[in-house]
Amino acid sequence: MGALSVNLCGIELDNPIIPASGTFGYGYEFAELYDINVLGTFSFKGTTRQPRFGNPTPRIAECTAGMINAVGLQNPGVDKVISEELPKLAKFFDKKVMANVGGFSIEEYAETCRMLDACEQVGWLEVNISCPNVHGGGMSFGTDPNGAAEVVKAVKAVTTKPVIVKLSPNVTDIVSIAKACEAAGADSISLINTLLGMRISLKTKKPIIANTMGGFSGDAIFPVALRMVYQVAGAVKIPVVGMGGVSSAEDVIEMMLAGATAVEVGAANLVNPYVCKEIIEQLPAVMDKYGVKTLGEIIGGAH
Repeated sequence: MGALSVNLCGIELDNPIIPASGTFGYGYEFAELYDINVLGTFSFKGTTRQPRFGNPTPRIAECTAGMINAVGLQNPGVDKVISEELPKLAKFFDKKVMANVGGFSIEEYAETCRMLDACEQVGWLEVNISCPNVHGGGMSFGTDPNGAAEVVKAVKAVTTKPVIVKLSPNVTDIVSIAKACEAAGADSISLINTLLGMRISLKTKKPIIANTMGGFSGDAIFPVALRMVYQVAGAVKIPVVGMGGVSSAEDVIEMMLAGATAVEVGAANLVNPYVCKEIIEQLPAVMDKYGVKTLGEIIGGAH
C-alpha cells in the first residue's frame, strides 16, 4: 500500500479522491482534459430506472461561496447507462467506477441496483436516499430511519457489491439514519448530500430557481459536512465517505481526521475541472507539512 492508498469496502484505491455524482458526468468531458485514471475512482451521474428529463429551468442559482442547483436527476436511464455509457467509459477509465443510484420507490431502487450489480466495471453502488418517496407522500427516504432501512434491505437482497448509502443532511438527527442503514446491512455511508437553499431575484422579486428551492453546495457547507461526518463516523463501524464543500488537500485531511475513509469532491469540479487532479498532486506535500506518513493512519484521528 502506498502513502495515499486507502481500502474502501475491500477495494483498494490508489488515493481517496472521488469526484462526486452529478459533478463529473460519466467522466469523458474530464478525460479530454487529463488522465482520469489518477483518481481513486469517481461516482457517475445519478441513475434511475427510466430516463429522466429533470426539472424545469432555471435550475442553477449562484450564491456566496457556493451554488444552488435543482437539476432533478436528469439521466438517460439505467438501460442506456449499461448499453452505452459504461462501454464508452471502459475506453478511457480502467478502474472500478462507483454507480450512483436514485429512485422514487423501493422497487425502483432494487431493480436499478440489481441491473448495475451485474456490470463488471461497477465496484460500488452508491444509493442516494435523498429522492422523494412517491408512495410515501413525497418525503425523501433519507429523512426517516425506517424508510432508509427498507431501501437498504431491498437493495442488499438483490446485489453482491458493496452498498454505500448517501445521506441527506436535511434531517434533525443524521446519526439515527446512519445507524438504521448500518443495521439493515449497508457496507458504507456517504455524506453529505446538498443542503436545501434558495435565492430570490431582486429584479423579478420571485425565486430564481423554477423549483423554488434546490441543493446548496460549495465551500460554504464544509463545516456542516465535517460535523456530520464526525458524528456518523463516531457512531457506526462501517466506513464513511465524506463530502460537502471539499476543495483542497487540507480539506481532505480534515475530512479523514473526522472519520472519512475516502473523500468526494463535488461543486469544486464545476469551478475548476482540474481540482481533483490538483488535490491528488498536492496531498504528499500537505501530508509532509502535518507529519502524516500514510492517509490510512489518520482516518478518525480526531475522535
